[in-house]
Amino acid sequence: MKFVPKILLVAVLLTAYSCKRFPNPFAEHNTILAEVENKKLYLHDVSPIFTPNMTSEDSLKILRSYVDQWVKKQLKIKEAERMLEESQKDIDQMVQEYRNSLLTHKVDQFYVDKNIDTLFTDTQIADYYNQNKADFILDKTLVKARIVRIPRSYDKKKTIEELMLTPREDGYQDLLDLCVKNNFELTELNQWTDFAVLRSLLPVDKTQDYDYLLNTAKVNEFEANDFIFYVRVLSVCRAGEYAPQESVREVIKRVIFNKRKEEIIRAHEDSLYRGALDNKEIVVNVN
Repeated sequence: MKFVPKILLVAVLLTAYSCKRFPNPFAEHNTILAEVENKKLYLHDVSPIFTPNMTSEDSLKILRSYVDQWVKKQLKIKEAERMLEESQKDIDQMVQEYRNSLLTHKVDQFYVDKNIDTLFTDTQIADYYNQNKADFILDKTLVKARIVRIPRSYDKKKTIEELMLTPREDGYQDLLDLCVKNNFELTELNQWTDFAVLRSLLPVDKTQDYDYLLNTAKVNEFEANDFIFYVRVLSVCRAGEYAPQESVREVIKRVIFNKRKEEIIRAHEDSLYRGALDNKEIVVNVN
């Protein structure tokens, strides 16, 4: 085949540098490294694969590998063209459609970036939530909770339970101070969290549901090794209920954002259409 002697010739030329650094392999930029029918790979095409500190041996090794891969790729393309000759028109159409899709996407993105409003007010989010509540029905139970882990040897366990149950704000601060002072581990689930995640933080049998933990008026206790875990669920939203607005806030923002994008794209398309009609650039013959 025509490309074989071309590869061998370059290999011989490059080997001539084997006793010194590879000084400038691109002096002859028009040197053909390989040729497959009417496709040619020139020496200057491969310049990015080399670095100044390469030895001639390394450069030659990398070059041979690159050329081999290029030749194999061209051969596969030629084979595919022969095999798919009858469906070439379909492939060309697919390529054209893909190109058109990329171009129109670029135009859409330009006008979206130029005009999109990325601010979301609480009112906008609340309005969307209230108008589309049916879209936000939970398929799992969500909770907010608090866990305190203390050593089994701690002798004021009742105090922990009392502070976890107190509704007073200073009661929580007292609990926090107590945990800091005694180096107790305090875990706060302040965001709406899957109930399964809460259970995973406790020394419980994973095969049970532990629905009794959802009683917000009670502190539950678990023991494991040398520690005691106190857990209280502060808020609960069960599967089948509407998701709390707070828990779907980011979802709503994405939906509103996408709607704004669609409106910008549609407005631009309508503007193009009207302008083309006014300027008699298009003719539509559909009644």
